[in-house]
Amino acid sequence: MTTVTFETKVWREDWQALLLTHRIERMVGRCRYPFARRVVHINNVDDTAPVIAAAELLVRRGVLTEFVLVADHARAALDFFQVTAESFGRGYVYSIAELVALYLCPTDFLLHFAGDTMPPRGPGWIDSAIQRMTADRRIKVANPLWNGRIDEARAESVAEDDGFFTGQGFSDQCYLVRTADFRAPIYGEDHPASARYPAFADNLFERRVDAWMRNHDHLRITAKRASYRHRNIRGAPGRLDRLGDRMAFKLGF
Repeated sequence: MTTVTFETKVWREDWQALLLTHRIERMVGRCRYPFARRVVHINNVDDTAPVIAAAELLVRRGVLTEFVLVADHARAALDFFQVTAESFGRGYVYSIAELVALYLCPTDFLLHFAGDTMPPRGPGWIDSAIQRMTADRRIKVANPLWNGRIDEARAESVAEDDGFFTGQGFSDQCYLVRTADFRAPIYGEDHPASARYPAFADNLFERRVDAWMRNHDHLRITAKRASYRHRNIRGAPGRLDRLGDRMAFKLGF
């Protein structure tokens, strides 16, 4: 049986919005998929104690199977992938949680959703994407549409069929990947097209992946009939109502 990890990450600006609400439960639930692991990676927080307490509660409730402190595994992950923190420049802080997640992942596939995304409902695109990726090893990444932008996805594609657009490109907002492909020293490449990523983040994770995929003619598929929602969230309790996350847990701190 194919196994899949669901994972996301939190940092100091959004951990309350994810861990003190039903948001992660909703994210996982909307996928309607029997994930082998459901993991939150905790990165770049000023005080880990309340974040750990909130994550522990979600584990006890069965929403998560585990949580990870990224700093505890950063050095090992960098060594494993044969890269340095300095090589990412200012992009290191935006990249290390993703690297640690892949380094620690024991399942066949890993599905990442950024904390400020909301997955589409239903498992259909996941099953179909895994079937495609298993049948065609050139396909390294799968994702739904982003914010319903089907015209944008079509414009970025080189081929399409009834279920998917096929093209290149990569986004760290959401990706379904075969773990073995990404648990390898692939994060030291560059490509002229990858310069389109934000300059302030230097050589961040998604730019490195995009370069690797383009240099080796790897493919991405985008599901036509599923779309995740991306909306930036920062700070937490003051914006939760507008995000639809009204059920804050009381942890006693």
